[in-house]
Amino acid sequence: MIRFEDVVVRYRDATRPAVGGVSFSAPRGTITAVAGPNGSGKSTLVRALIGREPLHAGRIAIDGDDVGTLSSRERARRVAVVTQREDPVFPLVVEDYVALGRFPHASVWGAPDAADREAVGDAIARADIAALARRRTDELSGGEWQRVRIARALAQRAASLVLDEPSTFLDIAHEMGVFELLHHLAGSGMTVLLVSHQLNLVARFATQVVLLHEGVVAAAGSPGEVMVASILERVYDWPLVVTCDPAVGAPALVPLRARRAP
Repeated sequence: MIRFEDVVVRYRDATRPAVGGVSFSAPRGTITAVAGPNGSGKSTLVRALIGREPLHAGRIAIDGDDVGTLSSRERARRVAVVTQREDPVFPLVVEDYVALGRFPHASVWGAPDAADREAVGDAIARADIAALARRRTDELSGGEWQRVRIARALAQRAASLVLDEPSTFLDIAHEMGVFELLHHLAGSGMTVLLVSHQLNLVARFATQVVLLHEGVVAAAGSPGEVMVASILERVYDWPLVVTCDPAVGAPALVPLRARRAP
């Protein structure tokens, strides 16, 4: 489980906190989705979780342990993270890049063992990138690169997986494939914490949704409890209706044409 307890993150010279007292839990065996407009604090929570932004107040815990007490290696053993932006310093063969996910488990001088090779092979298969395995990372399209990054995170074999906009650059088939994969991982007992703008896919797959607005929680609960027109219109400042997804019965957001000139 990942838990945020009254988390406050404040950037230097900012007039207000980027995150202002956010609390929620992402339990094992579920997909917890964090949604909200640009600048609402979603990615800041991820950066705070992995130690890239210090907490001004509050606490983040992984399975009850404060992340501030964990070494970087121990944190990486427990949580695999796919951040929103990442560029390798130099190009690598895709298979070698995915193998970097095994670093938290390696000894100082140890060569990859059978467990490492199995984890890398399984991650490549799950992310559907076998055809890319011998290509270089600088030869990949945006969508291919995103899938490779997810494979590297899966190779860590951590109990928790955190993803910041994982379907960016993906076509429909691979976007759905990523969400189906996350659904399977959660079903196997993994904690999945997902930051996403794709509210309609979130409504289909997430167990719970945390909706942020200006750094605080505007609503939290099941997709049906959060995806309410009055709540979403206030948060996104845009006219919309919420209807029913005919395929699965989940809430579905339909933006309307503007009532006024933008």
